[in-house]
Amino acid sequence: MAVETKEYRAEAKFQRVSPQKARLVLNLIKGRGVQEALETAAFTKKRIAPVVHKLLTSAVDNARYVAGEQGVDLDVDRLYVKTALANEGPRMKRIRPAPMGRAYRYQRRLSHLVVSLAERGDGGASLVTKVEEPEAKTAAKKAEAKKAPVKKSAAKKAATKKS
Repeated sequence: MAVETKEYRAEAKFQRVSPQKARLVLNLIKGRGVQEALETAAFTKKRIAPVVHKLLTSAVDNARYVAGEQGVDLDVDRLYVKTALANEGPRMKRIRPAPMGRAYRYQRRLSHLVVSLAERGDGGASLVTKVEEPEAKTAAKKAEAKKAPVKKSAAKKAATKKS
């Protein structure tokens, strides 16, 4: 029996920042709890950070509103940032004066920011498998490391026999 989690989103369109710069801030909040994401956005020293903070606040308000309308019991403390995207918007073509009467063309990029929140479920089983994987990898690396010095010493013995 699959339990469907409800997503709550908010969008900020036509923001005057390039998508690449917006992704720097959005990647900081991806996968974090809402409270931690709001604090991260509030203290990030990027020009787009206040917009991301406002967008997160709007997504939380949307979640509260939709949950109230549908009569769903929503725990805001269990919400996390499921996706945070910066899609490219339209480009504004501009011209800059250049030497000898020429003109250089350049483009001002715009972004469409999308944040979606979801309620965190029971993720205990996935955490156990993630913890076990590094142990298996380190054991394999240790086994390889033990084999490597034996080969080097055999090569040194062969070199000394030839001399």
